[in-house]
Amino acid sequence: MINWKIRFKNPVFLAQLFLAFLAPILGYFGLTAQDLTTWGSFFDLLVGAFSNPYVLLLIVVSVWNALNDPTTRGIKDSHQAKRYQWPK
Repeated sequence: MINWKIRFKNPVFLAQLFLAFLAPILGYFGLTAQDLTTWGSFFDLLVGAFSNPYVLLLIVVSVWNALNDPTTRGIKDSHQAKRYQWPK
């Protein structure tokens, strides 16, 4: 089990999750964040990404890497991390 409450209090985790979603999309289409100058271009990029199974696979793998704790088996937090009240 993942301690979602604590993970979402951690700004580093939030940034990692955001980049795990956005970086594969930008990388596949050969763009940088500076290329997204309008909301229309951003939403067109998302539509293109979600209609491409390869990009979706890249996003899933990237999010898996953001969620995975390599010190535990599977996707879960350690017993110590489950007891956290605030990110350390």
